Amino acid sequence: MHATLRFTVVGLVGLMTALPARAAPPPAVRIQPARIDAVFKDYSGPSTPGCALGIYQDGRILYSKGYGVADLNQGTPITPTTLFDVGSVSKQFTAASVVLLAQEGKLALTDDIRKYLPELPDYGTPITVDHLLHHTSGLRDYTDLLFLQGHYYEDVTDDDEALAVIARQRALRFKPGTRFEYSNSGYFLASLIVKRVTGKSLAVFAKERLFQPLGMARSHLREDHTAVVPGRATAYAPAGNKEYRLDMSNWNQLGDGQVQTSVTELVKWEENFSSAKVGGRALVDGLLERGTLSSGDRTGYGRGLFLDTYRGAQRVQHSGAWGGYRAMLMRFPVQHVSIAILCNRADTRPDLAERVADLVLGNAFQATEQETKAAATRAPEPASGDFARYAGTYYDDAAHRVLNVRVQDGKLELAMPGRSLPLRPAGADRFEVEGAPLAVAFAGEQMTLLRGQEIRTSFQRVPPATPLSDDAWKQLVGTYFSPELDTTWRIELKDGKAVLKGRALGTNPLVESFADAFNTPHGLLRLTRDGTRQVTGFVFGDVRFERK
Repeated sequence: MHATLRFTVVGLVGLMTALPARAAPPPAVRIQPARIDAVFKDYSGPSTPGCALGIYQDGRILYSKGYGVADLNQGTPITPTTLFDVGSVSKQFTAASVVLLAQEGKLALTDDIRKYLPELPDYGTPITVDHLLHHTSGLRDYTDLLFLQGHYYEDVTDDDEALAVIARQRALRFKPGTRFEYSNSGYFLASLIVKRVTGKSLAVFAKERLFQPLGMARSHLREDHTAVVPGRATAYAPAGNKEYRLDMSNWNQLGDGQVQTSVTELVKWEENFSSAKVGGRALVDGLLERGTLSSGDRTGYGRGLFLDTYRGAQRVQHSGAWGGYRAMLMRFPVQHVSIAILCNRADTRPDLAERVADLVLGNAFQATEQETKAAATRAPEPASGDFARYAGTYYDDAAHRVLNVRVQDGKLELAMPGRSLPLRPAGADRFEVEGAPLAVAFAGEQMTLLRGQEIRTSFQRVPPATPLSDDAWKQLVGTYFSPELDTTWRIELKDGKAVLKGRALGTNPLVESFADAFNTPHGLLRLTRDGTRQVTGFVFGDVRFERK
């Protein structure tokens, strides 16, 4: 997942856990081409990047289509056979590879990862292979660390650099097994374990054990950024005025991403969850087994898959974002229906798959819709004049994240660096996030982020920052060094305000959030002070920088 997008709506997927499913008979699937195509009307122009769509049932493609352009230089259209980088959707293939090796006795999911990766520090408590797969390891995200170290996505980085930056970390974010926190490091390290156990790269192993047996002839993991991939879409980001720029990565690490595939071939992978052709039921059950924390609580993440519900229907899903690529693969097991959407533009709406699901499986969701309307009737929506009581700055201390809630043109919206999303009243103190399958609920000074009815993460309202004086801004100026990254950043003054400068960061303004905390386009920066209130450094995420 793109590090600078970790806390966009796509990045919020990493906070989701699951709800119990409701049993429902499989309804008739409705394929309405005109209405489905209308969902992609903003992605189907002759000069715009776009998406490929696949709708599957019972192992068959019910509907597939390409929208927009795969290569703006050549004007090549997107088709159902166009290959895309699917980002973190790749994680289920990595997890499947590891589970296959565990089935064969080549490794154990309970093994300490230092058995295979002795380069990693001994943190005083073991990190198991399963901690990696369930995102409960406590390891910092290597994509963030490489970015903070100064690497652009256009730079060439390899396994050695990624492993080295993880190994430099002096501490974990939390004790393994005590918390779920999405981290690409776990799946990258899992790919190294596959390589060290088998003597083959994950790309070779997955080709031999997953893609070829399923007949996914063109699907593969890209392990060489210079490789020519015929029929692959180029990825783009908006550059204003309906123009686009290239948004591609030259990073060569596997495991957390790098699967290249098409909606035509993904149907074969999705059907394996029913047919169990590869790996048998043991593999399927292994991927769908939820993580269990040391507290006994179960997470909403299996191995490489999120397990949740959408409008009352059981769902298995994962999204992906890397460079300008965006992907979503979701399956409704009871209805035996899957939806794949693969795109090559960074501004893709995160809820496209849900909008397609609404059209295809409307009957399955109808009962839940009626219940929701009844609940909204029982719990009246607040009047627009009441919105101001929700406005404020909310901070998640565990993950060091800030969200702002504000009233704009008489409506409430959720604001994060670089993006704002409207909030639609859903009864009492609950609001749905427009354009994303999320909701927020307020209770006193606390805001919780939800999917369905279950709490995902909690934010506490904090007093807004007092505007800094010119002298206070000047006191921040200096050079700051991170021993864990072996990297130096600077805070400088520009137009009387402080800006953060670093190689990959560029120049970014520090925007006051709350006391000694500043928003940047790349995350939250918090100052550290000594007993005399002198600035001694700052913490970015949870990486410390010391003033030099």
